[in-house]
Amino acid sequence: MTTIYYNSWLKQHKDLFGAIEQNGQMKFSIFIQSNEIEDVYFVIHKENSGQKSDYIKMESDAAGNYQCSYVFDQGKGLYFYYFVGHKKKDSFFYGATKELGGEGQLYESEYSVVPYQITCFSQADHAPKWYREAVFYQIFPDRFHNGNAHNLIDHPKKNSFIYGRHTDEPMYIKDETGNIVRWDFQGGNFKGIIEKIPYLKELGVTAIYLNPIFESVSNHRYDTANYLAIDGMLGDETEFRALVDLLHENDMHVILDGVFNHVGKNSMYFNYDGSYGEKTGAYRDPESPYYPWFTFTDYPKTYESWWGFDDLPEINKKNRLFQAFIYGESDSVLAKWNRFGIDGWRLDVADELPDFFIEGIRQNLNQYSDKILLGEVWEDASNKIAYDERRQYILGDSLHGVMNYPFRTTILALLRGEMTPEKATKNITTLEENYPTDIFYNNLNNLGTHDTERLLTMMDGNKTKALSAFSLLTVLPGIPCVYYGDEAGLTGGKDPENRKYFPWDNKDQTMEKGFRHWINVRKKTEVLKYGAFIPFYTEELLGILRYDSSNYALYVLNPNNCAKKINVADFSFTKSCPLTDEKIETILDELEIAAYDCCFISGKL
Repeated sequence: MTTIYYNSWLKQHKDLFGAIEQNGQMKFSIFIQSNEIEDVYFVIHKENSGQKSDYIKMESDAAGNYQCSYVFDQGKGLYFYYFVGHKKKDSFFYGATKELGGEGQLYESEYSVVPYQITCFSQADHAPKWYREAVFYQIFPDRFHNGNAHNLIDHPKKNSFIYGRHTDEPMYIKDETGNIVRWDFQGGNFKGIIEKIPYLKELGVTAIYLNPIFESVSNHRYDTANYLAIDGMLGDETEFRALVDLLHENDMHVILDGVFNHVGKNSMYFNYDGSYGEKTGAYRDPESPYYPWFTFTDYPKTYESWWGFDDLPEINKKNRLFQAFIYGESDSVLAKWNRFGIDGWRLDVADELPDFFIEGIRQNLNQYSDKILLGEVWEDASNKIAYDERRQYILGDSLHGVMNYPFRTTILALLRGEMTPEKATKNITTLEENYPTDIFYNNLNNLGTHDTERLLTMMDGNKTKALSAFSLLTVLPGIPCVYYGDEAGLTGGKDPENRKYFPWDNKDQTMEKGFRHWINVRKKTEVLKYGAFIPFYTEELLGILRYDSSNYALYVLNPNNCAKKINVADFSFTKSCPLTDEKIETILDELEIAAYDCCFISGKL
């Protein structure tokens, strides 16, 4: 009988764990118990290298461990590996289970093997200290707070409507073809954010991510009309500077939303409706300086647009004039707003931006020592393919991190009973294995955004489940981000229901108290910001261990509808644990966890 075992998460099989810097070396060891083995090969290939796979013969020891080392000297990118063994009568092929690292499995043929992934990056990419210690708060400006007396609306837009009450349900006014014909506004502005800085500070927030603030037609402002002008409904440059300065005076930071893949069709650059003049913009003048920004297939009626939405003409990012306009050293969009003292950018639809374009933005920001660059990516960013190209944006000197939607998917599925603790734990560990360490700890973690259903809605109104979801977010690696109003109990499905006005006069006290508690836990527990990380599970519970050389934090979540007792003997760890079962048992001390609840304990190792 032949026994074969390999686990990419265990040091005795793969050392180092996770991603590796280029020119670094890893050791691999697969255990095989058999008298029939003639030889074993470690097979590895760098994607898009133009070279054939390397077949490296592995050396065995007396215990049945077949070992070899490999130097990642073909540059950054993805490397894929598996094992091939020859026995006296046949061969075996061993690779990863589909979409997961960790324990592998046997395959019938070499052709069918699912290989393991190793991410190779060019260099470590540390984030500024303020960012690594931050608790973020995402603000959709129109729906947060109007700071004007009597809710006066600054510079209301043509052919729009203003809600009669802040409690009105959001809705779109569409024509018979489904196009929005009148945008709806609540009138939130910079003055409103300034007025609520004390509230945000008391909540525990240390950084703000603002949805777009530049001139546009819509309430969401992802249809930029002028990159160099503040939208008048929000305020002006003086008020924006005052907001940035006041945030900094209160030890808070702010990042902006950069929407550089497309513009609004009624922008000054395209000017479909003639708002900026009869002979201005690419749509109205083929001699316009903006004409080369766009791709027309039948001028002027047919043009490339974002996902086919003709109100969002797509920009050709290869155009050098556009590149200089966005991230040139002087007189560019980034140069202007960076001078206001903002602390970084979040790039909308980062998958639509070529790697060279993102790298150009990062080079601009590298002039500063403390600015952050994040990208909107919904999947595992290490192996994302967009437009038939494997993306390179987390492999060094590009994005510092991405919006961690995979964490959101796992957390919500776990608490909705759609995923087991074992599967959730393995999903999280796979992501950690695939990401460079800095990226994994730099990711902006969320449970909801302007593009998703609200947290409380996803938890079917169960506040205990919602708060447990947030608690898990705060103990996981990465930077927690609160979507405005989640802490106040706002509900809502997909856009536009998830964009209600903040309920200042009717905040849910249970939710707010719970958010305050877990934000405080995050801020005062140092290992939650910088500590190493090991997830673990039983059939019914999920746990997180964070630790450094002298401290630990231990967290256990019960995602079930009835109370569960902790039995330390049932724990399974995805990686080697520095705490013994006896130590964990002493810490947890026969605890029972209520339905959908959790426990958290921290102390000295």
